[in-house]
Amino acid sequence: MLVLVVDSSTPAVTAALVEVSADGVALRSHRCTVDARAHGELLAPEVDAVLADVGARPADLTAIVAGLGPGPFTGLRVGLVTGATMGQVLGIPTYGVCSLDGIGHPAAAGEPVLAASDARRREVYWAVYDGAGQRIAGPEVDAPAVAAERARDLAVTVAVGDGAHRYADVLGLSVRAEPRYPDPVALARLAGERIRAGAPGERLTPLYLRRPDAVAATARKPVLP
Repeated sequence: MLVLVVDSSTPAVTAALVEVSADGVALRSHRCTVDARAHGELLAPEVDAVLADVGARPADLTAIVAGLGPGPFTGLRVGLVTGATMGQVLGIPTYGVCSLDGIGHPAAAGEPVLAASDARRREVYWAVYDGAGQRIAGPEVDAPAVAAERARDLAVTVAVGDGAHRYADVLGLSVRAEPRYPDPVALARLAGERIRAGAPGERLTPLYLRRPDAVAATARKPVLP
């Protein structure tokens, strides 16, 4: 089963094609460009490129997996709108996975790990994973010092993700080089059981964790003469 994976929850704009079978998940093609200001311009060409790499058409897709975030409002919705629109047009199911799971799950290797991505405003989106890669805390958004304190309470000594790199001095944890951004193969694996079972598609609901900066006015402002 040929599956498209998209994620735009971090500065890394990602599209990948994976083959999902009873034996596991195999990567067929992958594009990733790190640019926090060009999610809308980059994702669609990346999707076209990974399809072209394997000589496939959109109609050959069986399902779409999308990273749900958490992530900044504008960038995150690019991937989710793309995934939802393609799923609707092609008549195939869409499945969502927490984007932090695509960082923390593959990083866990017998010990708990903190996965953190940059949330701007001097904060991080974070979650903690046990040694088997299961999420045991989060996702949440906090100052790095708060995330570090929560992680230490769970016996974490290692961190991954671009947020961990950015705030390594504050976290005070050993930071692994990779994965820095959500791994599309990990996202597909986490949705693999649903894909193989042909489970009904899911609404791709974003994990924003906080309100957008721009909000609608709730009342008219008085006009002075």
